[in-house]
Amino acid sequence: MSEPLRLYSYWRSSAAYRVRIGLALKELPYEIVPVHLLRDGGEQHATEFRETTNPQELVPVLQHGARLYRQSMAILEYLDETWPEPPLLPALARDRARARGLAQLVACDVHPLNNLRVLQYFEHEWNVPQAERDEWVRHWIVKGLDAMEASLVDHPATGEFCEGDAPTLADCCLVPQLYNARRFGIDIGRWPTIARIEAACLALPAFDVARPENQPDCPESQRAA
Repeated sequence: MSEPLRLYSYWRSSAAYRVRIGLALKELPYEIVPVHLLRDGGEQHATEFRETTNPQELVPVLQHGARLYRQSMAILEYLDETWPEPPLLPALARDRARARGLAQLVACDVHPLNNLRVLQYFEHEWNVPQAERDEWVRHWIVKGLDAMEASLVDHPATGEFCEGDAPTLADCCLVPQLYNARRFGIDIGRWPTIARIEAACLALPAFDVARPENQPDCPESQRAA
């Protein structure tokens, strides 16, 4: 790899977490550029970041040489096409479609309803109380993970991981969403297939190194012991 990789990331961003997993699975060296999503109203809203890095004012952003890549799913597929081994998508089209579908269940249908900017809008524009905001998050996470469990349990393509016996895009998305679920007091044990797959993922060094508590911008009080 001749050109360096930089990842604009926030330690607790689940979208950035997905990309960190993908980079670690590929064993690609990269530099973290921390973007604090809360400090000073959110560093992602700074004029320089908006004008030079991401007009959406979001992380993650991957810089490879002079090029910038945005949106976590697009970044993961870019990594897979640029560095094919180990693959993040299976060899067969039908299996790739299933892995993408499971990944998008989280990335497109669950995560956007409980990400930071949605909750901040509820708080600042509509004055929604904290308890109601938290219940909103729990409702959509539970509904999404109910569907994920139903899609995984007893399916012939479900193996040690979501699709077969190697991690795919689906696992890169699932594990960060489970981290978020626990933040809101949701018991993952209610989904035994999901819990089993998460345990298999977290046993791998690539998933462990990508954890929020192992990031350089993680607050000291939240770091892994």
